[in-house]
Amino acid sequence: MKIGIFCGSAPGENPLYMTAAKQVGQQLALRRIGIVYGGGRVGLMGAVANAALTAGGEVIGVMPQGLVDREIAHKGLTDLLVVANMHERKAKMAVPHR
Repeated sequence: MKIGIFCGSAPGENPLYMTAAKQVGQQLALRRIGIVYGGGRVGLMGAVANAALTAGGEVIGVMPQGLVDREIAHKGLTDLLVVANMHERKAKMAVPHR
């Protein structure tokens, strides 16, 4: 099973957001639930991914080529799907992944 996570590339104003993002990533990994998310290495999305990966989870990123070119992509993911644009990114994240 995988779950799609939509969150920001910024840490948010309240430190509790970052703490919660890390907890979500870790708990999903511990329950063997994979994550499909935006593919970034920064902000809340990076925190979710890092926590899941540290806990041994599967994390698949979906990122437009333009953001990959700007070196925003997370390098340690299980897989990174590169798409043409933001519309395609959201559509790809909404499709069930196996």
